[in-house]
Amino acid sequence: MRLLLNNSPNYLKKARLPRNIKFVIIHYTGMQSEIESIKRLKNPKYKVSCHYLINRKGQTIQMVKERFEAWHAGKSRWKKFTNLNKNSIGIELVNKGHQFGYQNFSNKQIKSLIQLCKILKKKYRIKKENFLGHSDVAPLRKIDPGEKFPWKKLSNYNIGKWYRNNHKNMKFSEKKLNLLFFKNLKKLGYRYFNINKITFRDKKIVKSFQRHYTPKNVTGKIDQKTFKISHFLTH
Repeated sequence: MRLLLNNSPNYLKKARLPRNIKFVIIHYTGMQSEIESIKRLKNPKYKVSCHYLINRKGQTIQMVKERFEAWHAGKSRWKKFTNLNKNSIGIELVNKGHQFGYQNFSNKQIKSLIQLCKILKKKYRIKKENFLGHSDVAPLRKIDPGEKFPWKKLSNYNIGKWYRNNHKNMKFSEKKLNLLFFKNLKKLGYRYFNINKITFRDKKIVKSFQRHYTPKNVTGKIDQKTFKISHFLTH
């Protein structure tokens, strides 16, 4: 694929081993323009960057070489992994985000993203379930790429985990439902919660799951549909 180059100085200068790259983390820029986003990602003051940025025209811009650790995930966890910068490729999609007028991602953007993800998947033997959103690995801080991101479409290319519809009827008490749901989330890889002590802040984790898998139902409430999908994904 054709790449444009716009190098950022914001990365760890020590090269990492290819075998340590196990994830792709997808973000949106959350700024008012592409120019503003690139300026931020190149400014040493902010200490943020990404490996690739894909603009709304579908152009793919490399900002940090893959062998180096870009600073995109921040404080993050997934399964046994912490601070996922060291184990991931970070991809930013130009989008104003929730703060400035959240947009649908353009078709050209998603087409380029799929092409890039297929290359990375093959190159580093990344498991399909290890293509994640920023909000999956940092659910208490982040909400990107958000509910308009087409995870289901990507799953058609074996990029990202998805579920099959199943009409199995499962009904539990609210207490039991909550417990089983968070057990399923733990199996998937979500962290930042204690199964034995669910707190108010855990609504953010529920919303993170819903943004990914039930984007028309981002309530923070563990309803039957939300629970069933968590069950289908883990059984």
